[in-house]
Parts: sequence; C-alpha cells; structure tokens
Amino acid sequence: MNKSISIINTAQSVISQQAEAIEGLIPQLSADFEKVVTWIHQNRGRVVLTGIGKSAIIGMKISATLNSTGTKSIFMHAADAIHGDLGIVEPNDLVICLSKSGTTPEIKTLVPLLKNRGSKLVGMTGNATSYLAQQSDAVLHVGVAKEADPNNLAPTTSTTAQLVLGDALAICLMELSGFKPEDFARSHPGGALGKALNVQLEHLLQEHKKPAVQPTTPVAKVISEISTKLVGATAVLEGKTVVGIITDGDLRRMMQNQHHFATLIAKDIMSTNPFLLSSKTLAKEALTLMQHKEINQILVESNGAYAGIVHIHDILNEGIY
Repeated sequence: MNKSISIINTAQSVISQQAEAIEGLIPQLSADFEKVVTWIHQNRGRVVLTGIGKSAIIGMKISATLNSTGTKSIFMHAADAIHGDLGIVEPNDLVICLSKSGTTPEIKTLVPLLKNRGSKLVGMTGNATSYLAQQSDAVLHVGVAKEADPNNLAPTTSTTAQLVLGDALAICLMELSGFKPEDFARSHPGGALGKALNVQLEHLLQEHKKPAVQPTTPVAKVISEISTKLVGATAVLEGKTVVGIITDGDLRRMMQNQHHFATLIAKDIMSTNPFLLSSKTLAKEALTLMQHKEINQILVESNGAYAGIVHIHDILNEGIY
C-alpha cells in the first residue's frame, strides 16, 4: 500500500510540475512570438522544424500540427542536416530550431550553415543567452525551472513546454488564415474525424436499397418492399415526388389498430410530410437531425428526385457519432 501511495504521489508531482511549467510560458511570451507568427503568415515558403534528441521528436510533432492546420511545414533532423539533408531548405523557408540548451555541437554546426543560405532562423530554446539564441533572428523562450525527474536530467518538462508553445504558434496561424472546418477536412480525409467532415448522404446510398411504393400499393406489397430492401422503411411516391414514408413502426401500429388490413393500401398508413434531405448533406448533420427527431431513417433526394433511404446504422457504421 505504501508503494502505491508513493507512485501516486510521484505521478501527481510530475503533473503539477508540468502544469506549472506551461503556466510559466505565459510571461515568457514576447514581441518575438508575434513577430514569428507574422513572418510565417506572410511568408511564401515553408516552416522547417529542426532539432536533436527529444527536441527533434517535438519538432516532428509541431511540423505535423502545422501541416494539418494549414501551414506548410517539413521536419529536418539536425544531425541529418549536416550530412546532406540541408539541401531541402529553400531560400524562402523559415527555420525553427529547437534546443533546450542552445549549445549542442550539432546545433552550433548547423546554425551558420542556415544563416549562409539566407533563411530566417528562429530559436526555440530554454536558454535565452545561448549560442542559438544569440544567432537567431527571433527567440521563442521556453525556459523551465527544472525537469520533472528527480535528477533534473531527463527532457520532460522542457519538451512539454516546447510542445505547448508549438501548439500556440499553430493556433495563432489558424486564426490569422481563417482556417475553417472544411479546410481541416481536406487534410484529414481518413478516420472518424475525416468522415464526419467529408461523408455525405450520397456516399451511403445503395441502389439496391432504394425502397419505393405508390400510394395505391397494397399493404402486403409494402411489407415485402420494406423486408427485401433492409432499411426498415419505404418511400411513397407519386411519380418521382415523395409524398410519404412507411416505417416498421407504422406497420406495427397498423397491426395493433387494425384487425383486418388486407384491403389497406400505402396511403392509408403512411406518414405524410417526411423529412427529406439533399444527397449533399453531411452524414453527421443528418445524424444530429435523426437523433433530435428520434427517427431511424431519413429520405434522400438528388436534383429534386428521390434517391434512397439512409438508416441511422449506416451512419454509425462509418464511425460517425
């Protein structure tokens, strides 16, 4: 039990130190941060992230975040840069170099090479008086009081600070560029998030599951149409115009209320004025409507004509919630 208490205490201490370090970034924000955001926003080139060790890993994440939020970016490992990869840096690129100390040998070798290429250099460092800071055109200071490990050695709090400042940079650029959800969707087509922003009702329609009957169709044929098309409902059409819908629920209510229904026809049991959505409607928007109205099917139209039925399970099965 004592060991468990010690583990929890250690974890709480680490989290508290990390939280304090993040809060400590606020007073460190300077005019240089605003300058860097403006440079990137106005720049025609890319943002190149570089670093060594754990800072390099954080640089990779910042680069990925920038790319996914509308700012072109690449990552270049500092060690690889001085062995040939420096060639990927173009004159219009802005380079952000991450280094806690700002004095590692690879960084000291790389910095003059970058400056000779005419690239703007931004140093993200915890040491405001370091070689990197002195050689940079702007400095993003990420100083922390100490690392979270008991020996004050393992990059923990310092890398968290770098990560958070990188996120702040990306969000500021998003706001400046007016980055919208549809912009996000274009670069995130996969996974549940991408589907929620991209999948339209037309993508869920299946031609062999397009149930339809006429207002005069006998109930027996209505039941057959619903059973064979497997979406739990059928549209009722007059020509190409939707005039109603019959669902499994309508059939159950009919059977409860009518002892003799062999002579009934579709218009006797259909629900009129059904919800009808465009095939271009996002599936997530249709899902919201279906949940709000407590319905399981939605009728879909395309160019003014009935296109089919989408069941709520069709949307959920796509991973859209």
